[in-house]
Amino acid sequence: MFIIGKILTMIMMPTALLVEILLIGLLLRRFLFGRALVTFAAAAFAICLFFPVDQWAIRPIEDRFPQVRTPPEHVDGIIVLGGSIDCLTSQDRQTPVTGAAGDRLTTFVALARRYPDAKLVFTGGSGDIEQGITNEAKWVRLIFESLGLSDDRVIYENRSRTTRENATDSFALVHPKPDETWILVTSASHMPRSVGVFRKAGWRVLPWPVGYVSRDHIHNYSLSLGNRFAILDWAAHEWIGMAAYRLRGWTDAFFPKPEKTD
Repeated sequence: MFIIGKILTMIMMPTALLVEILLIGLLLRRFLFGRALVTFAAAAFAICLFFPVDQWAIRPIEDRFPQVRTPPEHVDGIIVLGGSIDCLTSQDRQTPVTGAAGDRLTTFVALARRYPDAKLVFTGGSGDIEQGITNEAKWVRLIFESLGLSDDRVIYENRSRTTRENATDSFALVHPKPDETWILVTSASHMPRSVGVFRKAGWRVLPWPVGYVSRDHIHNYSLSLGNRFAILDWAAHEWIGMAAYRLRGWTDAFFPKPEKTD
């Protein structure tokens, strides 16, 4: 199911879908239906270029859980999700290479210094279709050591392949107590799905979103169509992921929201 899910997700991304529609249209261009597909694909590309579709798609996800403005005085633990490392490039170059979510790691280190007595957990193995080539925890360990975070302070969960496994495997590893305060660090756009599976696992966490890509001032957005589609694909990845997790019973809500506080 892991491999099937990965393949289905790839072919359902907006960029892939539009290319697929365009290719089918070109193959069937003799027919009215084929020409309609080409027109649709061209129009969709133009809309994504001239309108902030990517921002409209990702902004609601990033804003679902607010930034923490008043940090708690006491924290029992801090957990950061994998997804920050370009594992294949790191393996090829034999040095850690961070991707767009690198601030998950820097935020984790900053919080570790702020709360020196907190338990620290990194969770992430490999999300690649072909397993066993590399492992994210290996490269994260090197980054943490270079930033002065002692290796004996961090518990590394290095087998998980998905966000759900991040939650369940880490829970089984550290056994958090119901009354403990744990900070969950991940990208803002990834936070709703992450909180959903952690809650389902019985783990109450304080969401600490980082790595925002949407902006208040839309007129300042990127003019690069490639960058727009990268953000749109990531937004689609999360919307599809939340729907799939809800359908499979891995979360209790399609779009998890903050808990009510008195």
